[in-house]
Amino acid sequence: MAAVPVPHGDPSMPPASARLRMLAPLIAVGVLLASCGPSPQSQPHSSPASPSGQAASAGSAQRVVSELVPLNVPVGGLFKNHVSKRSEVVLADVDHTAVLIGDSQAMPKDSWPQRGIAALGYKLYVAGMGGTGYVAGNGKTANYIDALQHGDWVLPYGEPPLIVVEGGGNDATQHATDGQITANAERLLTALKQRYPDAAVAMIGTLARGAGNGGGRRTEVDALMGRIAAKHGIPFVSTGDWLTRYNAVGDLIDGVHVKPSGHAKLGSALAKQLLALGLAARQDGTGKTPK
Repeated sequence: MAAVPVPHGDPSMPPASARLRMLAPLIAVGVLLASCGPSPQSQPHSSPASPSGQAASAGSAQRVVSELVPLNVPVGGLFKNHVSKRSEVVLADVDHTAVLIGDSQAMPKDSWPQRGIAALGYKLYVAGMGGTGYVAGNGKTANYIDALQHGDWVLPYGEPPLIVVEGGGNDATQHATDGQITANAERLLTALKQRYPDAAVAMIGTLARGAGNGGGRRTEVDALMGRIAAKHGIPFVSTGDWLTRYNAVGDLIDGVHVKPSGHAKLGSALAKQLLALGLAARQDGTGKTPK
């Protein structure tokens, strides 16, 4: 199932930094061709960005440029990024949009993770699926990293300023081991950092009652996620005791998920934590968040 953008504004070009990185090889090829001119003895030059791998020419270079930059892809449409080798969704304002990857805690509109991030001044793009996690799948959609690799959900085209990964509850429910969770979390973080080297990345742990109040495996997974985040130098918000700390046990629907009153309580708490970590959206027009 495709990811859900929340919300869209007016269409805009992708950020200059992303365009320059992707077009640099083509510019070099164009300069070379213009200076050398056609020659029956010369060997064809293949552009590394060309999806077909065919020889580049003055005419084909312009065609490839058009394919690399989604000038004609509408907001919400998918574009095949020939660098990442994945389809990516075109957003109206990726420069000011935070990406939230999560499970059913993050999926409902106005969920506590969405509220907390939006309160810092970001637009939102939500990816992931209920019932999934770092290891857990829901029977139709794979875990976070495999779902990304398989195209079960897609990331945005361009360079968002902030990426937040939430979850771990379904991994606890499905009895994933620490080793399995760690290995897949490492894979996901590596993929995100490779794709978005200039974006800040943060993690939100596993919502639970706490070790002394029946948090059990969910609280243990929350602590594990904190250790993984610390290893990577990533800002982390521990939520392994939030249901009791913020008096939200009475807001539970089914022992795991909260009703709107709980989302309001926890969203406010998350916003304060993220703000304290220095993750507020910048107001200088760049949208970039200090790492």
